[in-house]
Amino acid sequence: MARKNFFLHYNILLTFLAFSFLVTQGAPENAHVTQIPGFNGTFQSKHYAGYVNIDESHGKKLFYYFVESERNPSKDPVVLWLNGGPGCSSFDGFVYEHGPFNFALGKPSTSLPSLHNNPYSWSKVSSVIYLDSPVGVGFSYSRNESDYITTDLKTASDTHVFLLKWFEIYPEFLKNPFYISGESYAGIYVPTLADEVAKGIDAGVTPAINFKGYMVGNGVTDDKIDGNALVPFQHGMGLISDDLYEEVTVACSGNFYEPASNNCSDMLNKVDRVVTGLNVYDILEPCYHSKEPSIITTGNSRLPMSFRKLGETERPLPVRKRMFGRAWPFKAPVREGRVPTWPELLNGLGVPCTDDHVATAWLNNEEVRKAIHAEQSTVTGPWELCTSKIDLSHDSGSMIKYHKNLTARGYRALIYSGDHDMCVPFTGSEKWTRSLGYQIVDEWRRWYVNEQVAGFTQGYENNLIFLTVKGAGHTVPEYKPQEALAFYTRWLEGKMI
Repeated sequence: MARKNFFLHYNILLTFLAFSFLVTQGAPENAHVTQIPGFNGTFQSKHYAGYVNIDESHGKKLFYYFVESERNPSKDPVVLWLNGGPGCSSFDGFVYEHGPFNFALGKPSTSLPSLHNNPYSWSKVSSVIYLDSPVGVGFSYSRNESDYITTDLKTASDTHVFLLKWFEIYPEFLKNPFYISGESYAGIYVPTLADEVAKGIDAGVTPAINFKGYMVGNGVTDDKIDGNALVPFQHGMGLISDDLYEEVTVACSGNFYEPASNNCSDMLNKVDRVVTGLNVYDILEPCYHSKEPSIITTGNSRLPMSFRKLGETERPLPVRKRMFGRAWPFKAPVREGRVPTWPELLNGLGVPCTDDHVATAWLNNEEVRKAIHAEQSTVTGPWELCTSKIDLSHDSGSMIKYHKNLTARGYRALIYSGDHDMCVPFTGSEKWTRSLGYQIVDEWRRWYVNEQVAGFTQGYENNLIFLTVKGAGHTVPEYKPQEALAFYTRWLEGKMI
């Protein structure tokens, strides 16, 4: 018996020493980002970037950029960030929303942009992994182009593999609380991935991820609820008249998602004609009818100061990249089957409201690619904010069942919406969170930043929170960076928002 116990303890010791050795190795030096063209300051924390090969036989590689927390990286949460599309790079979030830098146009505008430390970076309070997913998006690529044909569920499975491999490379972060976040079509990516991670934990998959919860901003969730939310939003915002709202409601019997008659379709087209020309991603923002880069100015605006203040941003760049034209879920929501990418949806629908000049110029610079350990353009092709390269099918159905399952099991969830987004309106997100049937534990109320009302929130049992951000559009941290960092910080710390 003593001999048996000796070998048992010996094996446990070896396992412990092996794990301890693994943990002390730390982040790989070949992934360390030490300088970036266009930035002359001092990094506020350590940065790492590179590829994780999730399928050796195909050469299927997902690209990530990892920013350590500026506060306490050994204890602060690690948060995965995903942009949507489908087909949009998470450098969208990095460059334009909550990354470590603010970007300014180069002089001349064709030159390399200049970078400055972002006072509202989410890395102030957490470590953030920006991931280009699925493969074929951004800098992620495969040697086998068949991998560019994928589905929601395959994307979730691939990203789970990425996470397991990533934590093997960075085991020192395994003990940190881990959260999944994203916006827009990532309203599909986040809960399906969260479900994969949760199932992996239940099955004892290693390494064991310390998964705590997830966050979704203006996220695609349920075809019918999101599709039916648009017309009430347009009416509530004063974009269509009472008469037109009553007419379209009667013609469609309140079902704007699936027109059941020609009369309903005609009335929906009439609504579209009325709102044509608005920026669907933020109804307060101008929509430029020019393909040239434009700077937003309000000096000659006829809007009252209160409205100008409501929609303005503190970014050095104008709020950009929002495209003019009908976009999902405008009476053509995502159904089972192939999901059109943003470039495909917007092709032929009008001219850009603004542009992606800064991100495109910076990420297509070969010196920048070299500095962040991305493959050169000869391997990946040119970097695009949103690509048409992938062919993704929507095979996951409504996300409501995922949210119900995850929150019922104790995972925390924050569902937030910019209240001036006409692409995925807050009216839909508010409705589906309520539809889960949870008891209200924090009744609808204001929340504040700097003693000013920043939006409204309602809390439910099972750690589910719905929140609006006043005056923000589709990409909340881009429009309201200070407010976004405030609710992000409070939520991660478990404080009342």
